Amino acid sequence: MTASVSSSALAALTNGSASRFTGKSVLVTGSSRGIGAGIARRLAAEGARVAITYSSHPEGADRVLAELPGSGHIRLHLNVADEGSVQAAFEEISKSYGTLDGLVNNAGITRDQLILRMKTDDFQSVIDTNLKGTFLCMRAAVKMMIKARTGSIVNITSVVGEMGNAGQCNYAASKAGVEGLSKSIAQEVASRGVRVNCIAPGFVVTDMTGVLNDQQKEAILGKIPLASLGDVEDIAAAAAFLLSADSKYITGHTLSVNGGMYM
Repeated sequence: MTASVSSSALAALTNGSASRFTGKSVLVTGSSRGIGAGIARRLAAEGARVAITYSSHPEGADRVLAELPGSGHIRLHLNVADEGSVQAAFEEISKSYGTLDGLVNNAGITRDQLILRMKTDDFQSVIDTNLKGTFLCMRAAVKMMIKARTGSIVNITSVVGEMGNAGQCNYAASKAGVEGLSKSIAQEVASRGVRVNCIAPGFVVTDMTGVLNDQQKEAILGKIPLASLGDVEDIAAAAAFLLSADSKYITGHTLSVNGGMYM
């Protein structure tokens, strides 16, 4: 089951002093469910205008959009692996918001298989979505951000990209690539006031981990010093921190949110 920010938590954020993103616009890719949806809810609760995206499930995006507190939110169809789709989405963002203060590259896929059984297409599709897609969205966002001389980009990687995982060579390669990409772009755009960081989640309670059986979950928990899976809120809080001015002296960094699974 997908974890999400509770209504009481949202109310506390909305009614309290948490307004770090009032007047700010943020694009969160892959935000029709799971981690992306949680990040969108957190940012909206702190005052942001959020552009959420979907690739194949508009009904999920509609549900998330309806749940977002505040106003000014939009829903976009976006296939991050397709350059034309990325261009169209960013043109819509420019029309709607005029500028872009933050980008969260969360959209990603898996096509798990041992290497001797992995089809070339399954390797390439993961690279195209997870790595190329991040590149395309970063390039489009940077064009907008450097003109404004401000902006923050957060790329969602994975603990698997840091430590590897049998049966996920394509996914691990894509996420490790995103980290290298992020550090390189961070160096290119820092002088223009734009920051680029990564979050490397461990195993988080979402639809994707929901398919694991009890034996698989126990095996994973045995590797986590904090002895629990993470919540979507853990990643959303980290993303809000890295997008905000609270992290204004941090760039080129990967924040591991994994319960100590990889140190």
